[in-house]
Amino acid sequence: VPGKQITLAHIIASPDKILYEKLGLNPAIDYARAAIGIMTVSPAETAIIMADVAMKAAAIDLGFVDRFSGSLIITGTVSEVEASETAILDYVREELKYTTCKITRT
Repeated sequence: VPGKQITLAHIIASPDKILYEKLGLNPAIDYARAAIGIMTVSPAETAIIMADVAMKAAAIDLGFVDRFSGSLIITGTVSEVEASETAILDYVREELKYTTCKITRT
């Protein structure tokens, strides 16, 4: 049984428009400043809390949240997505005592 952990925190900076379309996300207006943030968590229900923290931390758009798989996708500028992912990692590590990973980027 997996423990309390965030297993993936990744930022895709300046993604191609086709990636937005294939994921069913609203395409960003300024692709040079756009980013997609992807996170996974266990237990999966924590994705709901992560979505709330993300939206309160920065002006991101919620692309997808799944309380069954523990997946979260957010979009916004690179700085907004990074601020949200950092806030999520800090919150779950400090308040919920989860093990977290570092943020990776492409």
